[in-house]
Amino acid sequence: MSENVVHLHKHTDPPATDTAPTVLTVVPDPAPAPLVPLWVRSGRAVKTAATHERTKSAARAVARHSLYTVNGGRIVARRTWDGKTGARYERMIRAAEAAGNLEVAEEWEERLQRFRAARHHRRMDLLHSPVDAAKGVAVGTGMGIGALVALGVVMAINNGDIADVITPLAATIEFIAAVIRIVQIVWGPALTIGPFLVLLALWAVGSKQQAAPAWSMPDHVRSGEGEPITPSIVVKALRDLGVPALRNAIKEMGDAGASMLGPIRIAGCGVEVDVTLPSGVSTNEVQNRRRKLAENLTRHEHEVFITIPQAARTVRLWVADSGALDEPIGPSPLVTDETMTADYGKGRAPWGQDLRGDAAALSLYQRHLLITGLSNQGKTVALRSLALWLALDRSVEFLLGDLKGVGDWAMFDGRARVLIQGPTDEHVIQVTEMVEGAVEEMNRRIQAPPGTVFPALIVLVDEAQMAFMCPAKDEDKRPYGGSKANSRYFMAVRKIHNQGRAVNVLMWQGTQDPTDQNLPKLVREGAHTRASLALGTESQARMALGDKAVDGGAAPNMLRPGLDQGTLVVASSGIDIPAGQAAITVRTHYIDDDAATAIIERSKALRDGVTTLHAIDRTDDDRDPLADIASVVGTAERVRTKDVLSRLGTLNADAYGGWSFIDLKRVLDGTGAEPHKSDGVMVVGRDRLARALANRDSDGSASAAE
Repeated sequence: MSENVVHLHKHTDPPATDTAPTVLTVVPDPAPAPLVPLWVRSGRAVKTAATHERTKSAARAVARHSLYTVNGGRIVARRTWDGKTGARYERMIRAAEAAGNLEVAEEWEERLQRFRAARHHRRMDLLHSPVDAAKGVAVGTGMGIGALVALGVVMAINNGDIADVITPLAATIEFIAAVIRIVQIVWGPALTIGPFLVLLALWAVGSKQQAAPAWSMPDHVRSGEGEPITPSIVVKALRDLGVPALRNAIKEMGDAGASMLGPIRIAGCGVEVDVTLPSGVSTNEVQNRRRKLAENLTRHEHEVFITIPQAARTVRLWVADSGALDEPIGPSPLVTDETMTADYGKGRAPWGQDLRGDAAALSLYQRHLLITGLSNQGKTVALRSLALWLALDRSVEFLLGDLKGVGDWAMFDGRARVLIQGPTDEHVIQVTEMVEGAVEEMNRRIQAPPGTVFPALIVLVDEAQMAFMCPAKDEDKRPYGGSKANSRYFMAVRKIHNQGRAVNVLMWQGTQDPTDQNLPKLVREGAHTRASLALGTESQARMALGDKAVDGGAAPNMLRPGLDQGTLVVASSGIDIPAGQAAITVRTHYIDDDAATAIIERSKALRDGVTTLHAIDRTDDDRDPLADIASVVGTAERVRTKDVLSRLGTLNADAYGGWSFIDLKRVLDGTGAEPHKSDGVMVVGRDRLARALANRDSDGSASAAE
């Protein structure tokens, strides 16, 4: 029995008398923990040892190396059987027939006939070989003995000793006896070691082919990370894709399923292979199982791309090296090459890299542009990088509307003719009138004499969905947003899409999450270059790129939001797309705000300064044409008259949209700031305008010339 411990407890209740008695309580020790039987503890120890990772690894190693030997023997046996029979030729014939290639099947049939004829000839030779061999041995032995005796006679004559006649023959007999003794000594150990050497050879064959189940492989092999793409892996992935016709055709081919495959080529950070599908299997059956195919190839879904080349019944697989697409690409040449300039007509913007690691450059010449994608995927940066390159062409003008208004385009202040930034309905109204001013400029250019060449005017609206969804209406009850015939923004964009390309007035738009409400169909289809970042659904992908591109394998909805930022799927004639494909995937360079500001400063140094308007003047008050002319000339030393007219039309289309050179000359005549020739073109000078404004009388007579 355990001893009892006496504990002293003093009650805290108020005592009934002056002295509270001390109460002693005897508290027994807690009961001891029950003893665990020895067999239970032994069982737990055995279970722990059996389930320990080291035990599992050891068991897998034993199973793996045992199966290497077994399956190595199977491989050697099959190779031997193939070498001795026509099984290889028969498999190739079945493969060609399954693929529907009868010409190849006939060629393998001819090879099989030649193999059988040669084998029959060898077998007939074996019937006569024993007699021929016996005759050969008899003749050879007789000639050998005669030669040895003749050698002995020569030795005997030379030495004068008759016993030397048999010396060569005796030496030969002794050598043969020594060889026999050596064989007798080695034969026993060879019989013992030989089986082990055979097993080692079989193990080596199985190990080289990794002929063991996946569960028995080490962890780094079972994970599949970094596993190289081989013909057998591709064939197994296609076989297990869940397409019955494809699986049955590959089974008919046997191990010759690799005949479906073209050469596996290194392509950038991955490999590329063309797969000719058997008869009865359509390309979309493979396209629709992209995720399963990627998993069968031990890759993530975004690391496998399926496109349709020109060859019939063929799919082109591009499989990235594991994890390669998560590595960033290098900086933009716009940042690293400070001497770079742009050429709107003949140049290409350095946008990024394709999946093969080659430079992806985009031609912007006379192409309307649309970039879309989910929020925060790099849309503005991708769109801005194109504008940054084009800004290095001194002839290009920009009208910019940023309906996000957080400063992503602030560096274009002083480079763009108009820069409107803000998310409100008032900003949408300003942007709409900016686009309508571009329409007026487009109409003026269209009416110019044939052969007139105009500089590019880029009308760029970022977050264009804000304009399409704006509920505001003007004084005539015409909505600014929407997609109806009376929508001001929609109709202005449509007019530029219809006719602007011919006179180098181009519409660039960036928008989020495309739907029929925030990106009408007619506007989507009016863009020559359509690019999309990550999207949520296939229907959005079709809105962004069109049915043709998506049916050809383009899948921006397969990009990973947040992880594939800056990765675009592009459908355009302005970028090099592999033959037979409708789109190309581009990983764009990232240019941050500081680098973008530096690029714009370089572009400003290439041309005269530009006075940037931050709002479109809509007042109906009497205008001061001379002051307006001075404002659009800005800080430039001189500006061509046609550019002055264009800028005045942008400033106020109602007041100046219909102006010609005669109107401009009428205002400036007599002010001392008349248009004059410089380098063969008519220009308006900044300094002359400043003097005219300073010298005119206080009642504005100089501006009353109109």
